[in-house]
Amino acid sequence: MSQAALSLNTRRGAFRVTVDGDPDAPALILSNSLGTTLEMWDPQVAALAKAFRLVRYDTRGHGGSPVTPGPYDFDGLGQDVLAVLDALAIETAAFCGISMGGHTGLWLGVHAPARLRALAVCNSAARIGAASAWHERAAAVRANGAAGMQALADSAPGRWFSEGFIQAQPAVVQRAQAGLARIAPEGYAACCEALATSDLRDSLHRIDVPTLLLAGAHDPVTTVAHAQAMQAAIAGAQLAVVPASHLSNLEAPQAFEQVVLEFMASALVR
Repeated sequence: MSQAALSLNTRRGAFRVTVDGDPDAPALILSNSLGTTLEMWDPQVAALAKAFRLVRYDTRGHGGSPVTPGPYDFDGLGQDVLAVLDALAIETAAFCGISMGGHTGLWLGVHAPARLRALAVCNSAARIGAASAWHERAAAVRANGAAGMQALADSAPGRWFSEGFIQAQPAVVQRAQAGLARIAPEGYAACCEALATSDLRDSLHRIDVPTLLLAGAHDPVTTVAHAQAMQAAIAGAQLAVVPASHLSNLEAPQAFEQVVLEFMASALVR
């Protein structure tokens, strides 16, 4: 049973956080994708909390975490993670993030490697999408508010899930859509602007923590080729492909858990 979310006071604001598992176990922090909250990880809690002190948080601009005026950048989103760890008195942790959360993990791998024991970058890339497209999406959401978020939610399934999964698991898809529609427009837009301006391709060689790059075989957003490019740049990085689209932990939860658990078990005994 997952623990109830709490409002955690940090040096960077009060973040919505849940902590599950043995307090004495190695810490693993999970970072959500754009347009989701810590609930996106619900399918993984039971398995991961057996092995870890499992920390989930809503990224800035999302859910119950601070919705500060944008634009945001990944220097700030990365510092938010460090502030959460500091507030929980966690010196080092493993990290797993999807999409935007995975990109936050890359930033931490480059800029705060001493705080990481292992890094799982899932359905992500060192440069995600085109700056112009992110700026356009941010402007549209700000202009249209809640209606703009609902329009994004209506169009999200094709970006997030494979067609077969959409047909087979409509309830999962609809929950994800409903969650996206509830995200604060300013927080969503500000995170789009962070994605517009971040390019870590020339910094990946600096990452020296054990790294897993997990891709979805059917992901049209952050492709297997993106993961392969990161693997070529990060010494010793492992690559895994699961049968899913962009939100692979929801579409292929068992395969996702198995890959992440096996990687973490290996990385944390170093």
